[in-house]
Amino acid sequence: MSGSWVMAAVLSQLGCQSEPEGFPSRPIDVITHASPGGGTDATARAMLAGARDAFEVGMAVVPKVGGGGLVAMSYVDGRARDGHTIMGITPTHLFAIARGQGPLTIEDLVGVARATDDPIVVMVRADSDFDTLEDLVALGKQRPIKWGTTQIGSVDHVAGAMLAKAAETSLSVVPFGGGGEIVTNLMGGNIDAAGLNLTEGLDSIVRGSFRALAVMASRRMDAIPEVPTTLELGYDVEFATVRGYVVLSGTPEDRLRVLEAGLMKGLSSPSFQSYLEGAGLDRQSVAAASEWDAQIDRMYERAHAAMLELGMVEP
Repeated sequence: MSGSWVMAAVLSQLGCQSEPEGFPSRPIDVITHASPGGGTDATARAMLAGARDAFEVGMAVVPKVGGGGLVAMSYVDGRARDGHTIMGITPTHLFAIARGQGPLTIEDLVGVARATDDPIVVMVRADSDFDTLEDLVALGKQRPIKWGTTQIGSVDHVAGAMLAKAAETSLSVVPFGGGGEIVTNLMGGNIDAAGLNLTEGLDSIVRGSFRALAVMASRRMDAIPEVPTTLELGYDVEFATVRGYVVLSGTPEDRLRVLEAGLMKGLSSPSFQSYLEGAGLDRQSVAAASEWDAQIDRMYERAHAAMLELGMVEP
């Protein structure tokens, strides 16, 4: 069944369910962990453009930056579990939970809808000396590669560390507040390379400012078909920044269903689908609650396994 038919079936089923009386009764906050300008912020704002019409109340992106998602998780944990607070998550949150950080456990997260499934792409400045991933690996054997990441323990940090381990090269991790800051510093030559999502780096590739060296996925991306995958190059390393929305356990089930319907309407809107297309992604990025909730559990298990291998958590 095609992605469009699946989405239509989900929306139809959700639309037939009765809405709890009086919900939502006030504006809905979407809490994010990254600074404005990066892929997480842009994705949330694109989603809200369509979802506001579904809920007929105000909605706002509320950044709570810092601590690799810990600030955002602590903030959300202090809010009522009544459906008026949604949290945008990426694997960064799951890595923090796997390390035993913050107030939440994996059981606290309840998936509402997935917005993007966005592979990590190894990028350098277009005028750098690195034409291939092997060139970058060779640099790391002479001195550590200055690798930009969002935070220590984030998906782009772990992705770079796992790639360096597989390639037997070395990294020097340089953390920033979000994808937008990484783009700025890579452009300015303050770092050698970064693991960016296509949503964050595609414009810079198209303008000729960045060069993509490899996609950390099992297949090439349609938007940059000339760029090989890490698997093609002999490195069994796959990572993606999957962006989606959750509420905390204890949120009433009937409100969860209303939130799912509204977010899915926003994610299926022409404006959001146009956003996906512009970022080099497609409608297969979008998923409803059951699929997304199961994926959260799988990502958590993979995150914990990767961190064990890197010695970032105790066995």
